[in-house]
Amino acid sequence: MTNTTPRPLSGIRVIGLEQYMSGPYCTMLLADAGAEVIKIERPGSGDPRRAIPPFVEKDGVKKAGGYLSYNRNKKSLALNLRSDKGREILRQLAAQSDVVVENLRPGAADKMGLNYDNLKTVNPRLIYAMISGFGRLPGYQSDYARRPAFDIVAEAMSGVMDLVGFADKPPTYTLYGMADVYSGLVAAYGVMQALFMRERTGQGQMVDVSMLDNMLALNERMVTLYSVTGHAPQRGKLEHLWPRGAFQCQDGYVALNVPDDIIWQRIAQTVGRPDLVDDPRSATGTARAQNADFLQPILENWMADKTRAEVVDALNAAGVPTAPVYTATDVFADAHFRNRSGLLEG
Repeated sequence: MTNTTPRPLSGIRVIGLEQYMSGPYCTMLLADAGAEVIKIERPGSGDPRRAIPPFVEKDGVKKAGGYLSYNRNKKSLALNLRSDKGREILRQLAAQSDVVVENLRPGAADKMGLNYDNLKTVNPRLIYAMISGFGRLPGYQSDYARRPAFDIVAEAMSGVMDLVGFADKPPTYTLYGMADVYSGLVAAYGVMQALFMRERTGQGQMVDVSMLDNMLALNERMVTLYSVTGHAPQRGKLEHLWPRGAFQCQDGYVALNVPDDIIWQRIAQTVGRPDLVDDPRSATGTARAQNADFLQPILENWMADKTRAEVVDALNAAGVPTAPVYTATDVFADAHFRNRSGLLEG
């Protein structure tokens, strides 16, 4: 049965001058909301992610899984933007569209005459969202504005990478593509605001999205701690709260976080150690962090003969938010994700 429920962006046309992840993720979200998305691709090769494994093959057609992940519900148009004819077709499309989302290498759209200043002359109502590593809004550019960037660049320079891992190991990355995906989400949010504003003013506008800005915003704990105290947090070391992390059970790991003394009191009572509520070594978050070597074995010993499900049930029943640490197999086996339509059968 076809779903005929109206969607918020039905009737909105989006042009995707996009590649890899951040731009495609943004336009995919807009397509999910009902927009008509026309993805512009290079003749012959298309988006570079079409050639990146893993691949899935069906009915004799081989496609890249990563490409499929970020490009559902779109139309695709092969267009040579290095030719005069290709650029003219793009300008004609822009004149009949509502939004352009662009995440080409900084300077590429300028060189081709396809930036916001050029395209708004053919469509003053056009919203132009540009995603880059360091931001390109005139008046807010740094010396990095023309640098190319992948997700790991934004993770590294935002301080996020410095905080991931353990004190005796090098900095490490988070989820692959997190800065791209999050920036695509932020860009979609900016486009929605610009569309709403256009209803009031009748005018389009530029939306500038910086991957580095976005990752710094996610790293708000570091920003707050350094701003208030001048102290930089250390990788792999909690200073003002404990426990937080993964703890081993009989059949895997569970994850829990104790942000305050109320939750700690519940844990202490659940594991049969009510004395730890008032013990100076564990009465406050700072004390617990300083005495983690003393406290960790207590929690691990309590969990050692229990399954993940038993630990999760006991702690959740006591009002301590706890979850099993899932593998990919666990995720796909849990009916929750299908009940929420987070995973759909192909």
